[in-house]
Amino acid sequence: MAAAASAQYQAVQKGGPFTVAAVPKPSPGPNEVSIRLRAVALNPLDWKKLYTGFMVQSWPLVLGIDGAGIIEAVGEGVHDFKAGDEVFSLFGHDSRTASFQEVSIVPEIFAAKKPKELTFEEAASLPICYCTAGAAIYSALKISLPFLPEGTTDGPRPKAVIVLGGSSAVGSAAIQILRLALPTAVILATSSPQHHAHLTSLGATKAFDQKSPSLVADIISATPEAKGVDMIIDAVGSGAAQTDIYNVLRADGPKAVGEVMTGPPAQIPEDVNRTVVLGRQFFEMPGGKHVMKALAALLIEGRYKLPVKVNNIGTGFEAIAKGLETLKAGVSGTKLVVTV
Repeated sequence: MAAAASAQYQAVQKGGPFTVAAVPKPSPGPNEVSIRLRAVALNPLDWKKLYTGFMVQSWPLVLGIDGAGIIEAVGEGVHDFKAGDEVFSLFGHDSRTASFQEVSIVPEIFAAKKPKELTFEEAASLPICYCTAGAAIYSALKISLPFLPEGTTDGPRPKAVIVLGGSSAVGSAAIQILRLALPTAVILATSSPQHHAHLTSLGATKAFDQKSPSLVADIISATPEAKGVDMIIDAVGSGAAQTDIYNVLRADGPKAVGEVMTGPPAQIPEDVNRTVVLGRQFFEMPGGKHVMKALAALLIEGRYKLPVKVNNIGTGFEAIAKGLETLKAGVSGTKLVVTV
């Protein structure tokens, strides 16, 4: 009997094109699950890999780090999932574990049961932005997260934090996580003006026009005693384009920056303490095995919202290529998803 096959949407080489390839259906190993994808989300890292070769070791390659679907099989030692469970998950960087395919394999801690209130498309939009924001806050800045079981409880409690790129999916996730962790803190954000109302609805104290010529002074004036922020979360690599943004850091504060890896790190002043993070580092922290379960619980409790609008751009693998072109050209305050 021939082995069961699964389809992969493979990028043949740098810059494309894509092809649909039939491969043997993968089986989960110990502490892994296999997921039959129902929806995937597109992320900046996907187009950067495709068009620049960033983080790519060889071609052809399956892309995709976000998705939602149905558990197909579970590996040895997996007790929290069974075949047929509807889940959403973070996915990996190689062709066995990426999401742009019919069936993919992930560590069980990367997945969580999908809240029934969410569609597969909505759920697919959530994992990497939440994990990356969480890594910036918890792994880089060491701020404790009260919603994370078995996490630390003795982290710093800054009085003022700013999120650069607040309208990005990571930025909007960071605002929500910060508000959960620091209920009384001043949480500021930068974005285009059309997103300001949304960011305050997520928990930001105030949002600022990222292109304002008086941005630095305006931010400082909104902080306690007008002395500046204690910490920065750079969700989109803003520091690379506006190096004077670090002047918003309080002179007598920790001057800590959690910077999301979006490409080569920005140049920073010598007295700034920067940590560059990836979403997967969230799982390496105390309580890391509960990261995705905690997200599911927050969603069910209504304490965490979809960070940005979800735009379903089509059905089938072929919609992914066009979507990546759209994402590369620039998308603001929106997550592109594809039904597969």
